[in-house]
Amino acid sequence: MGELDGVARGIVDENRYMALGTADESGRPWVSPVYYAADGYRAFHWLSSPESQHSRNVAVRPEVFIAVFDSRVAIGQGQAVYMTATAAELSGEELERGIEIFSRISQTHGARAWSREDARPPSALRLYRATVSRHWVLDPERRPDQRTPVDP
Repeated sequence: MGELDGVARGIVDENRYMALGTADESGRPWVSPVYYAADGYRAFHWLSSPESQHSRNVAVRPEVFIAVFDSRVAIGQGQAVYMTATAAELSGEELERGIEIFSRISQTHGARAWSREDARPPSALRLYRATVSRHWVLDPERRPDQRTPVDP
């Protein structure tokens, strides 16, 4: 299992965008690609407009699903980390800590520094965090269901 834990860590560490799956109050699904800044492998931060569909969905239904993968690999060679999580807009001390994490990591990816003013009114953006409860990767040795829980 340790090898697959390492696969999960590598995927999160080497990629920049996650597919964020949300649902509205009636259960209608929506998937959005969002840039993330991971704090370890259990907390994923992103900046979004509170008016975007995925942000409105998180406000009414905080349960989310996340997939992180490299779409540039050869056909049949893909691997992903699948995660269930609970998401929320951050405020107060959580915003302070979250924006520091987001800013530090995004600067290593070539973005500018971010401050809490960038994630509070009158700014158009807010900082969100998904706290992961479960991780999976696909284990090519398992059939028919290849989903394998991992603990990165």
